[in-house]
Amino acid sequence: MRYELYYWPNIQGRGEFIRLALEEADADYVDVARRAESSGMGMPALMHFMEEAEVIHVPFAPPYLKAGDLIIGQTATILLFLGTRHALAPDDEAGRLWTHQLQLTIADLVTEAHDTHHPVGSGLYYREQKPEALRRAADFREVRLPKFFDYFEAVLERNPESDAYLVGNVLTYADLSLFQVIAGLRYAFPRAMRQLEPGYPLIVALHDRVAARPRIKRYLNSTRRLAFNNDDVFRHYRELDA
Repeated sequence: MRYELYYWPNIQGRGEFIRLALEEADADYVDVARRAESSGMGMPALMHFMEEAEVIHVPFAPPYLKAGDLIIGQTATILLFLGTRHALAPDDEAGRLWTHQLQLTIADLVTEAHDTHHPVGSGLYYREQKPEALRRAADFREVRLPKFFDYFEAVLERNPESDAYLVGNVLTYADLSLFQVIAGLRYAFPRAMRQLEPGYPLIVALHDRVAARPRIKRYLNSTRRLAFNNDDVFRHYRELDA
């Protein structure tokens, strides 16, 4: 089937985790709001199923995925669905749950990265909460980010089948997502990442391994891959990377 991905047309954001899975799976999909953007219908197309009164399982916010009659919201849930259908998750229940657990932990990390520049409220401009952002970013760089990295490095070290992947000895959607987090953090916190990365060789190697996969490499070099920018989840403010 052709999947329909609904996400904001001008940022990578949380939708990028789904795009990476669809690209690695070589799935037939359309990025609905981006396709409609040239006609001025990007946002109406994006909001369609969120505002349609006949939709019973209404998604709270983008991203959401239409797969046949299914409308699936929440990044981790969408990836759980795609992982099972496209061999991006283990076949056994324990393996699928473990992969999902890792994805939820990645989601926590993404939220904390976002909250470095919007610690008070998402509806406020960065400049309106800059003092709080400076404090939040310092704690993120010095305490929270190393804690998350310690965890994922340990997951790789303890994987009994391979330290090349988070789960088993083949790629899962959790590996794709950790790649995206590393790429985003390099954009947002280049100085902090240069200091941290030597201490986490397995995480860095996983990032490089994913980037080198043929379908991912092709995607990263295409116009389908949007550039990081300061309207996104990962934003670079020099003062926050002090």
